[in-house]
Amino acid sequence: MLATASVAGGRWAWAADKPVRILVGFPPGGGTDVIARLLQEPLSQRLGRTVIIENKPGAGGQIAAQQLKASVADGTTLFLTHDHSISILPQVVRHAGFDPALDFEPVGGFASFVNTFAVSALHPAKTFEEYLDWVRQAAGGRSAVGIPAPASTPEFLVKQIANRYQLDLIAIPYKGSAPMIGDMLGRQIEAGIGSVQDFVNYHQEGKLRVLAVLGGKRQPMLPQVPTFSELGLKGLEDMPYYGIYAPKGVPAAFTQRFSKALADSVREPHIRQQLEAIGLVVDSMTPAQLAQRERTYTAVWTRIISESGFKPQ
Repeated sequence: MLATASVAGGRWAWAADKPVRILVGFPPGGGTDVIARLLQEPLSQRLGRTVIIENKPGAGGQIAAQQLKASVADGTTLFLTHDHSISILPQVVRHAGFDPALDFEPVGGFASFVNTFAVSALHPAKTFEEYLDWVRQAAGGRSAVGIPAPASTPEFLVKQIANRYQLDLIAIPYKGSAPMIGDMLGRQIEAGIGSVQDFVNYHQEGKLRVLAVLGGKRQPMLPQVPTFSELGLKGLEDMPYYGIYAPKGVPAAFTQRFSKALADSVREPHIRQQLEAIGLVVDSMTPAQLAQRERTYTAVWTRIISESGFKPQ
């Protein structure tokens, strides 16, 4: 018998023997993958079914987003992602293959975070100002900065730093944060920009050195690290977000059930502690609140991308 979800007599029925796949658009071991796997077991317990994490890395989450769009809207395929795939990609890719407003249904948000600027612990710079001086003097005003995906928030941050301080900084895109961090640890690349959850453990272990963070205030996990606003780079105070999306047309009963399961999961003390330990601010959002957050954040980055002169590719 084929396991399907159906709507009968106005009520939605969810086949008990069909697992839920959560797509992750980045490689195993990266920050987004770690978060998905932290939520896997509590979601499975609350939903009463197997939850599978399926990595579909490539193009900054674009491949996973396209797969979500092509999936049946029956509550068995979801997409866990951050702001890049939802608010940035459709603006910087000429043919993204999806439109979040038309193709996706917000299911629930669960956290906010900040991006950070870091160097290897072997790098001579101990502060962001020292890094800028190093670029000007030791590197002749030109240096590379790793980013986890092309045409991403980190890439536009590289452009803003370069413009603000009149440096020739080159953004080097990777297929996710894990390979970028590997090159940073070996000093194949001098600096990198990634989410706080990508860098915080390496910073605490003394393997990387975080020099600056985005957002309107310092982060609890990195209290000694200044914000870019403190350093004079304004306009980057709005914090990125994490959310879960379903294909457009998924039954409202499923959205309500999953949203509640997600909110209850991140309220569990040990889950919340683990999320906070990697630098996330636990921030439960209903489907409507996630949709509003998406619109607000998209508007901020529409302006930044336009001011950068970037043309969709």
